[in-house]
Amino acid sequence: MRYVRFRDPAGATRRGELENGRVHFANDSYDLEEVDVLPPCEPSKIVCIGRNYADHAAEMDSDVPDRPLLFLKPPNTLAGHGDTVTVPEGKERIDHEAELGVVIGEQCRHVPESEAMDVVAGMTCVNDVSNRDDQRQEKNWVRGKAFDGAAPIGPVLATPDEVPEDAFVRSRVNGELKQDGSREQLIFSIPELIAEITTYLTLEPGDVIATGTPEGVGPLEDGDEVEIEVEGVGTLEHTVRIP
Repeated sequence: MRYVRFRDPAGATRRGELENGRVHFANDSYDLEEVDVLPPCEPSKIVCIGRNYADHAAEMDSDVPDRPLLFLKPPNTLAGHGDTVTVPEGKERIDHEAELGVVIGEQCRHVPESEAMDVVAGMTCVNDVSNRDDQRQEKNWVRGKAFDGAAPIGPVLATPDEVPEDAFVRSRVNGELKQDGSREQLIFSIPELIAEITTYLTLEPGDVIATGTPEGVGPLEDGDEVEIEVEGVGTLEHTVRIP
């Protein structure tokens, strides 16, 4: 199933099931275009994985890590389907990064790999928007990765059975295909990531793990229309504004 978190015509925040382009909540049904689509969850944090595709590590002239490379995006980075993301001004390179996002369904710590999928509520699309100018100059990547709106997420939460083991992960900018990877190319699998992350910190319901990006990241320009597509989830769309 695919669930949409949305604001209905009366302004109330709801969670409905998406079927055949319509959102169903209680006795009401709305065309998806009639409602304001919100991020599918409200994370306390987004745990991002760096260089989890070998081809992306190569294009960044970096080595593949021997354990998952972790960094955080706080809640201020959240943006939703249809939003306009305003990026920091005066930067030479702001990149798109298409990613499969894993949404956690329950509070968890010290989760073994064998039980990791039990704590997953579903999957979604993530764009790890990245300010390369500052990322290259700092170790903790706060300026590079944690600016407002740096993590568009959505449009839906798809239950794990909807997303194939070899699901494609793609990005398009102004309709042109930029990235075309697959979930099966992940260096560290979703269970491995959950086990590693929960060794060090507690994951809360709604938290997101952004599992890494495939080859083909590239710069964004003012007015660009970005699409992030994950097979089984759908397509997250947003625009870019550069002041």
